[in-house]
Amino acid sequence: MSPLMIAAVVAVFVAVAFVVGAVAYLVVNQMSPERRRLEQARVSPTGFSGVLEKRSLTGEEQKIAKRLSGLIPKSPKQMSQLKRRMTRAGYHGSTPIATFSMARLVCPVVFGALPLLVVPFADAGLIVAAMAIAGFLLPGFVLERKIAARQKVIQNGLPDALDLLIVCLEAGSSIDQGIVKVADELELAYPALAEELQMVITETRAGKPRLEAFRNFSKRTGVDDVRALVAMLVQTDRFGTSVSQALRTHAETSRTKRRQRAEERAAKIGVKLVFPLVFLLFPAFYTVTLGPAVIRFIRVFFGEVVGG
Repeated sequence: MSPLMIAAVVAVFVAVAFVVGAVAYLVVNQMSPERRRLEQARVSPTGFSGVLEKRSLTGEEQKIAKRLSGLIPKSPKQMSQLKRRMTRAGYHGSTPIATFSMARLVCPVVFGALPLLVVPFADAGLIVAAMAIAGFLLPGFVLERKIAARQKVIQNGLPDALDLLIVCLEAGSSIDQGIVKVADELELAYPALAEELQMVITETRAGKPRLEAFRNFSKRTGVDDVRALVAMLVQTDRFGTSVSQALRTHAETSRTKRRQRAEERAAKIGVKLVFPLVFLLFPAFYTVTLGPAVIRFIRVFFGEVVGG
């Protein structure tokens, strides 16, 4: 492939990527709940409060949106699932959703075009298909890794957060003041957990009931220990038992689970080391130890054969 053709392919790809990204951002931005609330809150210039203004897409934007309707998640169910996954990964707002949707569109094109730079088009059909599928699955794989890493941070930091919260409660602070203090103290060690606790305080200050804010905390994170904590707080509030004692018991349970998870990972190291030992270390070890003997045997036997 000549340099001119490569430049043309790159230019076309960049143009398509910009167009797809703009349309994806426009469609997702129009579907965001915040924008819908703002549009419903606005009153028309005629002065009638019952008439609301709604911005519609232009004719060209509607055509492009119809072409991409099968690729961009537009249904509320799909958007809620994608938004929930983004929230669990620590991304809020409509911009990360638009970026993820654009990546799902652009990555297959990029990965599918890469083999064409090395292999002729007639011989690259299967490779292009495999690379395109890999490019389509890559954004989801990266997002799941982000979610798992964030959940691990929250899970490991929850016992320490509960210990700090118990200290604050026993010192005379309210539970809201204790959560604020815990969020400030854990901002460096466990930033994901500190961010979630700050969101709990923000929802509480906005007028939402504390238990509902904790339930939203459980839904946003998707961590089993957080679900157990929320269930424990609901039971404590319902029966009027001591919050400090319940938190202390739950902190001990969470700390035991964290230690058991660490012991489980340590027990798996021996099994995981088998593969690098067999495929990487043993061949080099055998080459270094048995290589000189094999070379000597070859020289002796082949020398006798040649001499005879």
